[in-house]
Amino acid sequence: MIVVTRLNGSQFAVNPDLIERIHASPDTTLIMVDGAKYVVTETMADVIAQITAFRARVLAAATAYPESPARPATLGLVPPLDEPAVEGGE
Repeated sequence: MIVVTRLNGSQFAVNPDLIERIHASPDTTLIMVDGAKYVVTETMADVIAQITAFRARVLAAATAYPESPARPATLGLVPPLDEPAVEGGE
């Protein structure tokens, strides 16, 4: 979540994955995937920087997460080169 500020000074958190568009004309408006609109005091550049920092924190946390048998070190569907691919789907 990122924290943004309404024009009246109150702050709220928004899920950056649900932001569809950001307009700055002249106020910065967040348009969500469900059509909701939020006018905020932050500039478009500030909101984008917050989203970038949020995603960097998520990736850093995922990378630092300890390996366990239930969670292999590789993320994704492609097996490492030293492991044979599984025949027949999954």
